[in-house]
Amino acid sequence: MLAQVNQIDQQLGQKVEEYNNARYRLGQIEHDQQVNRHDLGVARHNLKRAQRMLAARLVSLYTDDQQNTTLDVLLGAKSLDDLLSNIDTVNRVSDQDAQVLAEVISFRKLVRAQEHRLAAAHAEQSSLVASLAADKAHIESQLAQRRALLSTIQGEIARIRAAERVQQAQLAIQARARLAAADTQPPSDAIGIGATTPDGASVVPPSPYSGVVGVAMQYLGTPYVWAGASPAGFDCSGFTMYVFAQVGISLPHSSYAQYGMGVPVAYDQLQPGDLVFFDGIGHVGIYIGGGEFIHAPHTGDVVKISSLSEGWYAATYVGARRIL
Repeated sequence: MLAQVNQIDQQLGQKVEEYNNARYRLGQIEHDQQVNRHDLGVARHNLKRAQRMLAARLVSLYTDDQQNTTLDVLLGAKSLDDLLSNIDTVNRVSDQDAQVLAEVISFRKLVRAQEHRLAAAHAEQSSLVASLAADKAHIESQLAQRRALLSTIQGEIARIRAAERVQQAQLAIQARARLAAADTQPPSDAIGIGATTPDGASVVPPSPYSGVVGVAMQYLGTPYVWAGASPAGFDCSGFTMYVFAQVGISLPHSSYAQYGMGVPVAYDQLQPGDLVFFDGIGHVGIYIGGGEFIHAPHTGDVVKISSLSEGWYAATYVGARRIL
């Protein structure tokens, strides 16, 4: 029964991060739509202005007997589209007329391009909203199944949690001792971006945000809450986002998006403050040194310290990123 609960926990963690990533992408789309709507308004305004200039030019040509040739060319078009598509026209009228026509053509293209972008963004937005609703329903269904399973093994769960609290207290003491020892050591020389070792291998600059470990440790024991990003409760990417925000670094609320931040770090070059990723980037935590990391694991658990070299985390480790 406990194995079933653990399996649900693993599936839930990844599903929650997929949900977070979809919300992050939706936010980007909504911002893009605002920009596109503004740009469309500007393009439409400019098009109307250019069309008024073109109309005024036609009137001017009509009242000027000395420009009959140009007038014939312009009035020979059956429609504005016909006129704009006639490349020869631009070459046969004056420079002033050519500039007016070029502006109309340019602004019409901009209007159509912006309308296309808005339509595409709206379609993607609608799809994402539907996907979010489906993901939320799936998550809530799995949570209900988890609660039902837990109710049948309360005694076993209580024993496991009691033992884990003792273990976590010991791990926290050891981690804080490492932090204290590190604070008394002089800082190592920083290696610049793009530097290389004597054998030519690329070297990643030292982490400037090892201080986030101390911040993260303050929240040991905080409950996991899916989509949570505050001390009232965290999911995995909500936890890393919140912790880094305390040192002035903005991270997106998505493990998938966070994996695109900073620079990659090899396993043997990990430093406190590096982000570590698991389960196809569906889970993220913060490396604290000593082969351990701190994270918000899954529903029913709390912010805790785990080992990189043991169990599920060792088996599903993907990589690490250093925020610079």
